[in-house]
Amino acid sequence: MDPGDSTTVRLRLRNTGDVVDEYRFETVGSLAPWTVVEPQSLRLYPGTTGTAELTFSPPRTPDATAGPHPYGVRITPTEHPEATSVPEGNLTVTPFTEVRAELVPPTVKGRFRGRPRLAVDNLGNTKLTASVSGSDNGDQLSYDIRPSNVQVEPGRAAFVKMTLKPRQIIWFGSQEDRPYTLAVRRSGVAPLEAAGTYVQRSLLPRWLGAFLSALVALAIAFVMIWIAYKPEVRTNATEKVQQAGIATLPPAPSPTSEAPKAPSADGAAPPAATETQQANEAGAGAGSDGAEKKETDTQERTAATAVQQRAAKDPSGPHICYRVYATGQGWSDAVCDGETAGTVGGGTPLKAVNIAVSGTHGTSSGAYVHDPASTNGEGHFPDPWTNAADGVDNYVGSTKKDAPNMLGFTINVDGGKGAVCQSAYVHNDAWLALACDEPGTGYDFTYAGTHDNDSWIEAVRLTA
Repeated sequence: MDPGDSTTVRLRLRNTGDVVDEYRFETVGSLAPWTVVEPQSLRLYPGTTGTAELTFSPPRTPDATAGPHPYGVRITPTEHPEATSVPEGNLTVTPFTEVRAELVPPTVKGRFRGRPRLAVDNLGNTKLTASVSGSDNGDQLSYDIRPSNVQVEPGRAAFVKMTLKPRQIIWFGSQEDRPYTLAVRRSGVAPLEAAGTYVQRSLLPRWLGAFLSALVALAIAFVMIWIAYKPEVRTNATEKVQQAGIATLPPAPSPTSEAPKAPSADGAAPPAATETQQANEAGAGAGSDGAEKKETDTQERTAATAVQQRAAKDPSGPHICYRVYATGQGWSDAVCDGETAGTVGGGTPLKAVNIAVSGTHGTSSGAYVHDPASTNGEGHFPDPWTNAADGVDNYVGSTKKDAPNMLGFTINVDGGKGAVCQSAYVHNDAWLALACDEPGTGYDFTYAGTHDNDSWIEAVRLTA
């Protein structure tokens, strides 16, 4: 039978005993959840026969796998329970296929590459074997698909990773959209297609090309003017110096036969330092000690210090301040409300983030870091989430020397008051789109960064 339909089988029962007995029916086997027996019991006199009907209704889902399914009906006599019998049968479920393919995300941006993923869901009741290939108009992209062939069990999904690379680099100008299609091909049926878009950005901004062109034009114009006028530069400095020397030098002394005298032993000693000079030196020494003491006593300006200062200046709304710990650079200065923390495009991985909020009843966060033992190309959450109240520092990640690179982090604001939005700059990629949590809708947190185990984030922006 086909999944989604129903069929009926009759069970005929005869009482061969010498007493009136009641027989109870119970289906067993993999088809039991989809089988109904009517009636559920029969009362028969000796030598009489009764009939029950078994109705099978397997659903059109992956649970009803294709192939033969043995079943049985346990018949238990009330008067003689030890005489239980189980007649058996076999029901063959026909196969059906249903496949769904989806690009995650459907649009990727980059200058040199894009890394989308294709989710292939097997909604049928038989194993799916398919190959994946990519194409686009004009052959503008190359495709690195891993794996290019997948086998998916019924009710399961497989994720195919791919790297899109433009065949030509855009040096100047605006970004260009490159539509492409991924085809899931199976034997004997038409391919299933999933459409996506790769947004290719220019390597250098448009204004830089105009600036360089103007600079070259100005340089050419300057050279042409210089060649046309040929300015002649002369100086009389040597002559004037000689004249001045003649006028001011005293006459040379006449030569004598006396040897030069040694300096007198009682000659005047060099002048001692004046009181003003001594005071300046003493003041410089005292200033140096004072600056060193002031620097030692100055406390570190954390995110909590910054958000408290921001809230004191503007108590009308919620605020969020943050700073990042970058490899080889240490902690950055604390910034607030959408400013950039980190180094954009420098290739410097972040190790930890310090966050503090005001006016939102606190915040919670968790670090997602590089996993050296990963088998699926993604990182992991090594530590539980941390949380902090308003005006208190919350730290995620680690500042240890061998701490793993931070791929991203989750963040939300507690108490159902307000929301938090984020954008992260991913290494060798770009700024990700602004995303916010939605308290009360099931999306109570937002994730800033990437899942790729071979990448990391370099900078973040947060608003509350």
